[in-house]
Amino acid sequence: MSGPPTLALASVSKSFGAVRALREVSLELFAGEAHALAGENGAGKSTLVKTLAGVHRPDSGQVLLNGEPVVFHNPADAQRAGVAVIYQEPTLFPDLSVAENIFMGRQPRTTLGRIDRRAMRAEAAGLFDRLGVTVDPEQPARGLSIADQQLVEIAKAISRDARVLIMDEPTAALSGNEVTRLFSVVEALREQGCAVLFISHRLDEIFSLCQRVTTLRDGAWIASEPVAGLTHDDLIRRMVGRELGSLYPKQDSEAGEVALRVERLTREGVFTDVSFEVRRGEIVALAGLVGAGRSEVARAVFGIDRWDAGTVHVAGRPLPPASPTAAMAAGLALVPEDRRQQGLVMEMSIERNIGLTGLRSLRRGPVISRAAERARARDWAVRLRLKFAGLGDGVGVLSGGNQQKVVLAKWLATEPSVLIVDEPTRGIDVGTKAEVHRLLSELAGQGIAVLMISSDLPEVLGMADRVLVMHEGRITAEIPRTEATEESVMSAATGRAA
Repeated sequence: MSGPPTLALASVSKSFGAVRALREVSLELFAGEAHALAGENGAGKSTLVKTLAGVHRPDSGQVLLNGEPVVFHNPADAQRAGVAVIYQEPTLFPDLSVAENIFMGRQPRTTLGRIDRRAMRAEAAGLFDRLGVTVDPEQPARGLSIADQQLVEIAKAISRDARVLIMDEPTAALSGNEVTRLFSVVEALREQGCAVLFISHRLDEIFSLCQRVTTLRDGAWIASEPVAGLTHDDLIRRMVGRELGSLYPKQDSEAGEVALRVERLTREGVFTDVSFEVRRGEIVALAGLVGAGRSEVARAVFGIDRWDAGTVHVAGRPLPPASPTAAMAAGLALVPEDRRQQGLVMEMSIERNIGLTGLRSLRRGPVISRAAERARARDWAVRLRLKFAGLGDGVGVLSGGNQQKVVLAKWLATEPSVLIVDEPTRGIDVGTKAEVHRLLSELAGQGIAVLMISSDLPEVLGMADRVLVMHEGRITAEIPRTEATEESVMSAATGRAA
């Protein structure tokens, strides 16, 4: 690389109490380069990003801007220096237009001092033209998809002449087409001389988008190297510090009797005539594009949403509609897609979250036994290899992967016969992903029926005994493991299969 890096860290360390989040980490971001930051949950990636963004100040080491030391006292300092962060879930003002969100606090003015809305719309349209995308500047932010909201944040960044763009898990909630569009935007930014730091747990994205990758492990710098010449296994080895074995440790298991039968389930305007079976010892994947209706089917089966027609049977017995209590009593468990909003009570402790689904069994007389609650949590923490300081700690301090394990522990403690898991590995690192896959395989081996909803095609192909594919609220294909390929699944997901 010619010239100094646009932004760099030099031997930066940062601690929070006794926890050393970063230990002498160095990183260089160059103009015109997409640089990946890889590592497991808890490796220090978030702390590094917040240090670059001015949220944290290093305990030691330096932040360098164009080769010169700089101190960001707050995020506004970093923004003025040309550093912008695009988070997984953007925070726009929902009732303002796209253009108003981009220029909030910096609106162009007429000679009379009034906001020049025509100029603001024109400037916003020009920004999207630079990015090579089409977004209506007058559209309210409330109606935008996550992908379009991210584009608004990127347009806002370049309107401030951002020279460094940090993208923290930007693709986690995007469909395949939206990811492709985002990548084209990143390429356009690179061509315009922007330095991009890209953080993703999806290794395929790192290899397709980035030129270099820096790996962190346990807060320490492991390597910074060109992506060319690396293999997936090389990168995984650097991230986890060991040979991972198989990312998809699928055990062969014998399918038993039908545990869950769904017949002609319909919810008007959402999904129609959905029928399938899941047998004991079987992992069945429900695949499809975002918006196909997969999560909505799961919510209806579990009783969160009421269905309009059809039946659900668990172990041969009919399940009443719209009753999660009846579903749990029948042996169903649902691990939701959004673990923070729907799966956990973030203000509660680890042990209290794990105990929420079994309060009756933990009751001793009129009160909940703290000893029984802690014993239950400790047992599942060991079984799921949970990493924590204390069971009484708030669940919010855990990494995303460990939060996912707490949600799994909460529901597995009910000893379900049918486990529904919605996007079980979204947003978690490759090491934890392999552990979740191992757990699902073991549960199937113990005779539990697993219905897995996933947008991760390699996960679907690696873990499922059968693949059910949804398109626009209908099941369009049922594909056995031996015949499932990315092409066959995507063909059905886009409505091209017969």
